[in-house]
Amino acid sequence: MRITGLRTRIIAGFAAGALALSASMALISYQVTRSNLLAGRERSTIRAATFDARVITAGLNTDHPDIVGMLQTLDTGGNRRALVHRDGNWYARGADPGAIAVPAELQRLVTAGEQAIQRVRIDGVPAVVVGLPLTPTTALYEIDYLRELDQTLRVLGWVLTLVAAAVAAAGAGLGWYATRYVLRPLRSVADAAQGITAGDLTARLDPATDPDLERLTTSFNEMVEQLARRIERDRRFAADVSHELRSPLQTLAASASVLHRRRDQLDDRTATAAGLVVDEIGRFQSLVDDLLELSRGDQPVQLAPTDMAALAHRVVEARGLPPAIVVCADALRWTVDRRRIEQVLVNLLDNAVTHGGGPVAVRVTEEGRCGVIEVDDEGPGVNPADRTVIFDRFVRGRSAGARGRDDGTGLGLSLVAQHVGVHRGKVRVLDRPGGGARFRVELPDVR
Repeated sequence: MRITGLRTRIIAGFAAGALALSASMALISYQVTRSNLLAGRERSTIRAATFDARVITAGLNTDHPDIVGMLQTLDTGGNRRALVHRDGNWYARGADPGAIAVPAELQRLVTAGEQAIQRVRIDGVPAVVVGLPLTPTTALYEIDYLRELDQTLRVLGWVLTLVAAAVAAAGAGLGWYATRYVLRPLRSVADAAQGITAGDLTARLDPATDPDLERLTTSFNEMVEQLARRIERDRRFAADVSHELRSPLQTLAASASVLHRRRDQLDDRTATAAGLVVDEIGRFQSLVDDLLELSRGDQPVQLAPTDMAALAHRVVEARGLPPAIVVCADALRWTVDRRRIEQVLVNLLDNAVTHGGGPVAVRVTEEGRCGVIEVDDEGPGVNPADRTVIFDRFVRGRSAGARGRDDGTGLGLSLVAQHVGVHRGKVRVLDRPGGGARFRVELPDVR
């Protein structure tokens, strides 16, 4: 089930509330207006029918009353129609009295001597029928057609519907504006958190932005301060330890090299032990160098135009790899930190050699303003479960362990992620078509 965002829910809530309120007001307004108009029209019809009844009653008092003639003298306009029911016969202006238009219940009430009124629909047209008893055997019925009133109510209904829709849209707009205002502090927190994730530990929130969120901003800033101090302590510790270890490591390396050169003079067991010592000291030196490189991660980025073709070829040749694996246009010049990007290429190639069976292609291309570096290897690939953690420190993929190797320090890909991060880029590992792994680095705005 897809979960909608907070902004969407707030806007939908404002829109639904505005629609419910406007629809309720529109419905009430329509009903009140309709009732008042119909009641007014009924009163007007009753007054007109009462006046006409007096005229008909006066005519009936003559010796030979002409009912049709009397009906023709009535001023009924274009909407009203008068009928007289006398001694079981119906009389009207025209030849067809249309007695069927008078409801039977209304006739019963009028025959009983009561004045009655009823709303009906005649051929789809709403109308009001008024019945007035004139004599025990005579009654007047007037039909008032409500065409204009019905049209007016239709127009009113459409207008109120459009107004309700407009109010709902205005409510959605108000909700959108409210979310921008209410979520502004959250966006500030998100921006600061994003900056911290990218390595900017100077990102802070301004407590004066919103006094109601002072506790949040203060707590957030204190958290970032503690995080920055801890990272700085860890960085200094790694740098100090690495510097302190370099001198004894150099001494050990020199001593081990002497043993290695004289291994022919040693017995087999001692020569094997000396070889293991030399290998481990070399690995130890690589670990110390990587730790020093990590400790320099907070240094400012030195951006400068860089010939990426020359850089890629130089790194490949320095690792003793065939130059033909480099796929790069000669005219690519990126504005990057040359030292960091060179380290990215070196570490990706070393990773391919150590864990991926060797690199088969190094591609340096552009996608718009984004620079892309891809390193393909022909190894077993990277387990999907490792792809989210392989760029963490001291993490080795399962594929390396499956091959029975424990080479490397577990810091190479972490350095890649760090150097790419300071360029506001991203690095990920994909499956290479045909087998193996593809490490893809994307650097924005390199042009």
